[in-house]
Amino acid sequence: MAMNEDEHHQSRSTAKTFPVKPKLKPTSSKSTPTAESKYWRSFKTPKDLQTQTLVSSATSIAFSQTSPHDFAVTHSATVALFSGQTLEPKSTISSGISDTATSVSFRADSHLLAVGDLSGSVNVFDVKSRKPLRRLRGHSRAVRLVRYPRLDKLHLFSGGDDAVVKYWDVTTETKLFDLLGHKDYVRCGDASPVSDDMFISGSYDHTVRVWDIRVSNSGSVMRINHEKPVEDVIYLPSGGLIATASGNSVKIWDVIGGGRLLHSMESHNKTVTSLCVGKIGRESGEEAQQYRVMSVSLDGYLKVLDYAKFKITYSMRFPNPLLSIGFSPDCSTRVIGTSNGTLYIGRRKSKGSSGMDDKIMGDFVGWGPVAAGEPQTRMLRPSYFRYFQRGQNEKPSESDYRIMRPKKVKLAEHDKLLKKFRHKEALLAALRIKNPEDVVAVMEELVARKKLLTCVSNLDNNKDELGLLMGFLQKYSTMPRYAGFLMGLAKKVVDMRAADIKASGELRGHVRNLKRDVEEEIRIQESLQEIQGIISPLLRIAARR
Repeated sequence: MAMNEDEHHQSRSTAKTFPVKPKLKPTSSKSTPTAESKYWRSFKTPKDLQTQTLVSSATSIAFSQTSPHDFAVTHSATVALFSGQTLEPKSTISSGISDTATSVSFRADSHLLAVGDLSGSVNVFDVKSRKPLRRLRGHSRAVRLVRYPRLDKLHLFSGGDDAVVKYWDVTTETKLFDLLGHKDYVRCGDASPVSDDMFISGSYDHTVRVWDIRVSNSGSVMRINHEKPVEDVIYLPSGGLIATASGNSVKIWDVIGGGRLLHSMESHNKTVTSLCVGKIGRESGEEAQQYRVMSVSLDGYLKVLDYAKFKITYSMRFPNPLLSIGFSPDCSTRVIGTSNGTLYIGRRKSKGSSGMDDKIMGDFVGWGPVAAGEPQTRMLRPSYFRYFQRGQNEKPSESDYRIMRPKKVKLAEHDKLLKKFRHKEALLAALRIKNPEDVVAVMEELVARKKLLTCVSNLDNNKDELGLLMGFLQKYSTMPRYAGFLMGLAKKVVDMRAADIKASGELRGHVRNLKRDVEEEIRIQESLQEIQGIISPLLRIAARR
């Protein structure tokens, strides 16, 4: 039996409805965040810690090797000491430093601190009392590099703008060796993690030199050409590889293999200023602890390089040019120094604060697995009374059968009106929201229902309904995403409502503005075609070469 139109509409209104959805627009192909990226993002500034701002640029950062891993930052003629527990400023050292401090290094036992400055001297301080103990004079120009060997408590080495690397006996304040070979400023260096007799230095003469004090008379035992002024150089934990920063690139070299270049990373846009080594563990998705090279640059980016796979695993943007970076030995704190003196201090939230976290996450960096003899939580079984008293936040087990409650579909105002077949009201409701994606989606739904032109013809000019539509068309018709649909609709609206447009000054203004926007878009497209005609032959010639 045939149904009349009202019965047909009623039957359709009782059917299940869904909101109209805008067409999907192209999006960037961002992959799902990896476990390692989540690990690096977990380094955040504690809420109760105020932003630390120094007097001037943070030129060097060093962590102590002993717990709680306090760290020192050089700025102006001062060394600021921070607590490794609270991350708050602990004390400052300024007496004895006669010029801007450039480099700082803790001794292995963290009792002494060596500081180089622009006056050409190396100052040694007692960390606890902050009193100057030794002043090593010998450089004729500014000292840019000061490092203690791995475990040696009696010696240190330094390098400066006089292109000389010096090896010192701290107890007697005497210079043991002048290590010559560099032709320009010595700006960076590092001590070997496997030998107290070896270290490296980087210079603006584009080279990195490997020194061994056991054969100091023969000069450097290896020379590596980076081809650009070297800003920083570090040993990697194995002692057989080194990482260098120069220009916008970070390079990995095989020292044992004769200084062979293994990889060059050029993802920074400006000069890379500092490098350090970071360590990650199982909570980042790795089976065992692995090391990463962390680099900062004047472009404000922090990059993390997995030098085992030669790929960037994480990148983070900061608002200021970055000059220095340090990473605590226990992998809990990351400090980045900037050109304006701001310190970005990030601490990874401790997973040991909750016993449940320990059970879920297992073996962390700095956290071992649960010992065999420790008591564990008793597992709930269906035969226990507590099993039936679980709260609503209890997670179901694999054997539980879950009954999911259907989610209620939330409808916007225009979707509710479309459900009731009130087409003109639905179009006006979408226009008042002023979201072009929703408006175009409603218009396309009305086109599918063959009701759009009927709605346009029924718009009341006295109630400014037509003006609402014309204003929308004038604003969005030239946008590339909607132009294909809205330009055709605008032409039909002008043809259908020509009399109303002529009678209204406001509507005529919308049409004039639309005409002006279209002419401007045409002019831009013609200019782009002319540019394409000029560039295309050049690209073809370049491709042939």
